Amino acid sequence: MTDTLRRACVMGHPVAHSRSPLIHGYWLEQLGIAGAYDRMDLTPEAFPAFIAGFGRNGYVGGNVTVPHKEAAFRGVARRDAAAEAVGAVNTIWLEDGVLVGGNSDVHGFLANLDEAAPGWDVPGARVVVLGAGGSARAITYAFRTRGVDVALVNRTAARAQELAARFAPGVRAHAWAELPALLGAADVLVNCTSCGMTGKPPLEVDLAPLKGSAVVYDIVYVPLETPLLAQARRRGHRTVDGLGMLLHQAGYGFEKWFGARTRVTPELRALIEADLRAAAART
Repeated sequence: MTDTLRRACVMGHPVAHSRSPLIHGYWLEQLGIAGAYDRMDLTPEAFPAFIAGFGRNGYVGGNVTVPHKEAAFRGVARRDAAAEAVGAVNTIWLEDGVLVGGNSDVHGFLANLDEAAPGWDVPGARVVVLGAGGSARAITYAFRTRGVDVALVNRTAARAQELAARFAPGVRAHAWAELPALLGAADVLVNCTSCGMTGKPPLEVDLAPLKGSAVVYDIVYVPLETPLLAQARRRGHRTVDGLGMLLHQAGYGFEKWFGARTRVTPELRALIEADLRAAAART
């Protein structure tokens, strides 16, 4: 370690599964930057003190994952517009000695959608978002920054209504029973639930009402092709997986910490896909 080595980290509990060190390590090597990216497994009790002394701990920034995103929101001195709107911080960095928090999910979600499904934002585009948790908050806000109206569908109606009120007007809550009718008019369908993820219950959605031009986006990336995406692909829809979102959101923080722009290359995607396959084979 030298005085010029810039260090960042991912903070969570647990954090051993995080692909962030692999992603940022790839960019550091490709760009020839003297830097390091660590894993920090911090309990909820230890996290507030760690970020309170963040600079003294030797870090210039980092990613925040479960279960610390709301604690990070409270612990930073300043927040970007996305973090303020969503109510959660997943990226932090030091700016003139001040700890700043942002939410890179908004950037990562849109960058991935724009790249994988260009032209999705047709005039008057209609979007259906499944779920009402933290990811749905970030993604609903992302669509609203583009002026796109959102129909929120969640099995617990009260949570969807709360989220819709947060971003009203332009966002409406709907019962799960209304989904078939909503799909008939949708240009983009996004799954923001954990259903369909490895080890979780399946997402039971019949895509038959969905028009052929609609894009289907699943933010889950384990497995890479969820049952929802497989059904959509068989029906001829354009599909967008969650791995691209993970890679694009990572670049937001990298530029803050290491001062360089990144590219999501086929080589990087292949590297992470191989790691995901190896992890699946071990389980």
